[in-house]
Amino acid sequence: MKIGYARVSTVEQNLGLQETALRNAGCERIFTDQMSGYTSARQGLDKALDIARAGDTLVVWKLDRLGRSVQNLIAVVNGLDTRGIAFASLTDAIDTSTPAGRFFFHVMAALAEMERDLIRERTRAGLDHARKMGRTGGRPKAMTTSKIDSAKRLLEAGAAPKDVAQDLGISIPTLYRWLPGAGGRKKIHPAESAKT
Repeated sequence: MKIGYARVSTVEQNLGLQETALRNAGCERIFTDQMSGYTSARQGLDKALDIARAGDTLVVWKLDRLGRSVQNLIAVVNGLDTRGIAFASLTDAIDTSTPAGRFFFHVMAALAEMERDLIRERTRAGLDHARKMGRTGGRPKAMTTSKIDSAKRLLEAGAAPKDVAQDLGISIPTLYRWLPGAGGRKKIHPAESAKT
C-alpha cells in the first residue's frame, strides 16, 4: 500500500496541490500536517508511520515535506528501511525500493556524516584558537575573587548565608558551592563562649 504524507508550514497555505499529486501517485491513505517542519511532534506523520507496514511505501510530494534537516530525513528513512517500508519523493524522483534510490540515500547519509564531522572539527579549532588568545567559552562564573572575599568577610561578621547570597546577587546553593563551610559558620558571641 502507498501511504501519502503532505505538510504545509502555516494554516494559510493549501495542501491541495500535494494531496492531488499523492492521489495521482496511487496513495490509498493520505495524512497531513499544517505546521513548521521544525516542530518535532507532527501528528499526521506519526499516524502515517504508525499504520505503515512492511512492503508499504511512504510517499511525499517533496523531500523537505518529510524532514526538518538532512540528518532528520535520513533518520526517518532509515527507520522506515529497518521496518521494510520504502520511501518515495515525487518531485525529487526518489524511490528507495529501487537500487538507485537506495544509493542516493547512502550518499546523502555519507554527506550528512561528513558535514557533522566538519562542524565538530571547526568548533574544536575555534575553541583551541580562543583558548590560545586567552578566552574561554561558557557562562561567566557567578563568583569572582572579590565576591568570594566579600562573602567570607560578611559570613565572619555574622551575616546569615541567605543575606550574603542576596547581597551578592547569587543563590544560596552557589554560595555553598564556593564556600562549603558557609552554612556552618556562625560568629560566637564572647558571652556565649564564656558559658561553655
